[in-house]
Amino acid sequence: MQFKLPLSLAVAMAAASVAHAENLSAVFQDARAYDAQYAAARAAYQAGQEKAAQGRAGLLPNVNASGNVTRNDLHSSLPGGDAQFTSNGYSVSAAQPLFRMQNWVQYAQSKEQVKIAEMQFKAAEQDLILRVAQAYFDVLQSQDNMAFIAAQKAAITEQLASAKRNFEVGTATITDTNEAQARYDLAVAQEIAEQNSLDIHLRALEKLIGKPPGALDALAEPAQFKAEAGAIDDWAARATRGNLQAEIQRITKTIADKEVERNRAGHYPTLDAVAGYNVNNNQSFGTMQVDSRVASIGLQLNVPIYQGGLTSSRVREAVANQEKARQDLEAATRDAGLQARQAWLNVNSGAARVRALEQALVSSQAQLDSTKLGLQVGVRTSLDVLNAEQQVFSARRDLASARYTYLLAGLSLKAAVGALGPADLAEVDRYLKPAAQ
Repeated sequence: MQFKLPLSLAVAMAAASVAHAENLSAVFQDARAYDAQYAAARAAYQAGQEKAAQGRAGLLPNVNASGNVTRNDLHSSLPGGDAQFTSNGYSVSAAQPLFRMQNWVQYAQSKEQVKIAEMQFKAAEQDLILRVAQAYFDVLQSQDNMAFIAAQKAAITEQLASAKRNFEVGTATITDTNEAQARYDLAVAQEIAEQNSLDIHLRALEKLIGKPPGALDALAEPAQFKAEAGAIDDWAARATRGNLQAEIQRITKTIADKEVERNRAGHYPTLDAVAGYNVNNNQSFGTMQVDSRVASIGLQLNVPIYQGGLTSSRVREAVANQEKARQDLEAATRDAGLQARQAWLNVNSGAARVRALEQALVSSQAQLDSTKLGLQVGVRTSLDVLNAEQQVFSARRDLASARYTYLLAGLSLKAAVGALGPADLAEVDRYLKPAAQ
């Protein structure tokens, strides 16, 4: 059944539909290019990629150069020992770590930190998908509600006019007129509230995509929604393995394990290969001025003996943080399983609810038709018709809401197992079609 939109909504949609209708995938692409939260996650990902280079630096040579220029004023008791002269020099030194266990462990940690950056960026993309889908369906739901209210107002207006005519000719009481008027006034109030809700949802979507949304593709009717294949325990098991937040905590636990190893390595000796080249010009020894050139190469061994208990304290700290990471991982794994179970239940109960509401709508429409017929033959009142019409519109509203809830639950289920991606929005687009203009 097609409903006429109120004038204010029709004008707003006409202005927004200057561009072609947009489906969910198109809106997501706009959001991915504009959303500040996603842009921040992208920058954090790029920053995280540098962790590997920073960790690798501890294994590579360290080269330094320095230079100096000095004005000297020499006073000596030796004959002719007083002198004023300028000396200068420069040096180049290099050190190549040969054995620094801390640096090797830190390099291994840096590679895990890169993985975390990648997982966090993927999680940000999944979060954007869910936020866009929620905002998109919020707009569609409000538009549906506006259409239902407009149709309800039209039906009430017809009943109100009929009640007034019947009262004038004496075939009905003023009660029918007052009842119809009260229903009409309530519908007007609902329309005002829903128009405000629609405006808010449009602004929320605009915040994600950076521009007023165009005409959005609407949910096609009829749409066949099926229960999710697979047992609930299988989905929960998939979530414990693939959920992105759980994976982040799993990597964090690995880093914590290596942090214990890195701090224990503070007790180990270090060995470096070192080389240097020093040049000093105009050194004065009495009246003599000499230049020097010194080249050196060798090994440098450092054995830590006692640092005031600092290294041992850091080891104990790392062990405590390791236990914290283990507990955080356990909590994240349990949360992932719970999220998958909840989403699975929402999908399957949502599909059943949609089917039940579809049948309820058919029954409500049949009841309305019977009530209208009863009014014609005098066995039903106008109030009965208004109540039947209210039940039909409530069934339509609930059915539309259940469909959007089902689609969002499906996306949430895939997010729970770490499998949600832009391609899943294309699957949702199959349920959408350009709105009738």
